[in-house]
Amino acid sequence: MSVTTVDPSGGLTRDNLRFLLEALCAETGLDPDRAELIKFTNNAVFRLRADPVVVRIAGSTAARERAGLVVRVARWLAAHDYPAVRLLPGFEQPIRLHGQMITLWEHVPDTGPRPDGAGLAVLLKRLHRLPGAPAGLPQWRPMQEVRQRLAEPEELDAGDHTFLLQECDEVEEQLARLRFVLPPGVIHGDAFLGNVIAGPHGPVLCDFDSTGLGPREWDLAPVAVGRLRLDYATDDHAMLAKHYGADVTEWDGFPVLRRLRELKLVTSVLPILRSNPSIRSQWEHRMRTFRARDLTTRWQPYR
Repeated sequence: MSVTTVDPSGGLTRDNLRFLLEALCAETGLDPDRAELIKFTNNAVFRLRADPVVVRIAGSTAARERAGLVVRVARWLAAHDYPAVRLLPGFEQPIRLHGQMITLWEHVPDTGPRPDGAGLAVLLKRLHRLPGAPAGLPQWRPMQEVRQRLAEPEELDAGDHTFLLQECDEVEEQLARLRFVLPPGVIHGDAFLGNVIAGPHGPVLCDFDSTGLGPREWDLAPVAVGRLRLDYATDDHAMLAKHYGADVTEWDGFPVLRRLRELKLVTSVLPILRSNPSIRSQWEHRMRTFRARDLTTRWQPYR
């Protein structure tokens, strides 16, 4: 396959993801044989079979721009012996290859008990108490990432695009008027059970693309919104609120955070709508109900 098919300005197809993986392994000495694509939404994630390694390829401009930050956060957490995924040692990271940004991680076997809201609460309380912060950690500006994704959508209808831009403006105005009550500081930024691995020695946190300095209420919002919107079999929000010691849904600013979270859940895959057709049906369902202000219809996780 020609290198020119790997376009750093747009989404990544499964074909050029495979090309990138093979090129990466040729440079690093890893083995791509039987590698499994385990996630392909805002990032593409491969688990290697021959080596205990996870390869993460940034899937959008926003993700590429934050790859260096992800590395700094991972090193900061490792320095504090925090239960999180670890960068694969022996490589300068992130790795830039054919215009893409790639990180390598030690594989954590998903063999422990299912993480729940209580386990996530413990992880968040510990994270929120860590001293200091990684160098250059940005302030929480959630609309910046949403607008970046809206700047590079694949096959997005003009009417939907206009609607989402208007949503950005309205949500941004509402966020500016909020008065948060919890002390601000380092936040994970996307704290839901999908970013917790059931490691053999306990729950392990992953995915630091959205980590920054901001309101702790935001780290409590994803699970609360998941209970209300996503078709999950269990209610992890009650356990999270109990063990963290705060219920974000009882705060009067929660409806704004819910609207922001759902906006992010709709826009997160815009850069790969064409590249990964398997998510199109679920995205259309989300977009249709979100645009209709339907707060009761359930969504499914992207597969």
